[in-house]
Amino acid sequence: MTMQKVKSYVFVAAMAVSAASCGSVVRDGRSPVYMVIEQLSGSRGASTPGPYGGTLLSDVVTNVTTGGACSTTNPCPTIFHDLGRVTLRMQPKDIGTVTTPAPSPNNEITVTRYRVTYRRSDGRNTPGVDVPYAFDGAATGTIPSGGSLTLDFELVRHIAKEEAPLAPLAVNPTIISTITEISFYGRDQVGNEVTVTGQMLIQFGNFGDPS
Repeated sequence: MTMQKVKSYVFVAAMAVSAASCGSVVRDGRSPVYMVIEQLSGSRGASTPGPYGGTLLSDVVTNVTTGGACSTTNPCPTIFHDLGRVTLRMQPKDIGTVTTPAPSPNNEITVTRYRVTYRRSDGRNTPGVDVPYAFDGAATGTIPSGGSLTLDFELVRHIAKEEAPLAPLAVNPTIISTITEISFYGRDQVGNEVTVTGQMLIQFGNFGDPS
């Protein structure tokens, strides 16, 4: 084999490797649009969920006083999950020119799942010890071209309030404050992946029950 042929093979192999690596990197962000969080809020779980707000007081146990054998003199300690609500819109990466077409139905983003991660400002972030376990959930909706999408989702699960570190809060006055990250994942209509992350302050404790 001549030196010229060896060089040719090396060049072709290098180009193939480069194309494969670039393809995987470009795939992550090749959509011409991205998601924007217009609003992210939470609602305290209860028989009748409370109003949505930017900061959530998550009650680890609620004394229910109506229904069945529950009464004001014989309340039933109950665990409720907490709900989240997000409003999303999409934005083109190119702000638009005379020669750039406006977003089309192909650019509409279908959100299919989300991930919730809790962390504390003091750096103590061991799941199941300092903060609740992170989890993935499903929530599906499509952001229309030129419009927005509002999705409700589970923000704090029932099981989290039955495990450490939240369960002990039912019988002690400690409050755990977390900065919670919620990431939403979707794809445009031609398969390009899109994601966005927001944050919310959640404080966990045994708070006074709603009147």
